[in-house]
Amino acid sequence: MEKKYIVRLSKKEREELRDVVKRLKGSSQKVRRAQVLLKADVRGPNWTEAKIAEAFSCRVQTVENLRKRFATEGFQVALHGMPQETSPRQKCLDGKAEAKVIAMRLGKPPKGFANWSLRLLAEQVVELGLVDRPRNHPPGAFKNRMTKRKIQYWVIPSKADAEFIAAMEDVLPPTWRGFPGQVPAL
Repeated sequence: MEKKYIVRLSKKEREELRDVVKRLKGSSQKVRRAQVLLKADVRGPNWTEAKIAEAFSCRVQTVENLRKRFATEGFQVALHGMPQETSPRQKCLDGKAEAKVIAMRLGKPPKGFANWSLRLLAEQVVELGLVDRPRNHPPGAFKNRMTKRKIQYWVIPSKADAEFIAAMEDVLPPTWRGFPGQVPAL
């Protein structure tokens, strides 16, 4: 059967693929794509789809799809896959709201609770108005990263000179400190 999509690799592309396979650079998908493209190259081994699929434990359709992607969209897309334009899930908390949740998590829990649970944090986020409705636990993505031992703290030196204050103005924007329209206090 005549192949519809032909894989012709340049010398540079072949070297890049060999480097990916040799050093196992990237994800397992990327390494497998590199292996398949090397074996499908007409200037190289030129294996059939069935032989490639059997050698790398994948379906024949996978090999055909990779050949098609290489021929139609190019080497980089075939090797790295299609780039995602947006994240699969939009963040429901911005940096300001996330900072408030972290501050709340590091503080004491409400009366009657020994620790902050994910459900309790989600309820507090809705009560504070940081999100409009309860979702699938918005603070869940970063709750476990918020332990006191994992948070980096700013240490203010005993002598806060002018250079330090100028650097802090660059780091902490006034809008995060709750002074909209007023002169921020440093």
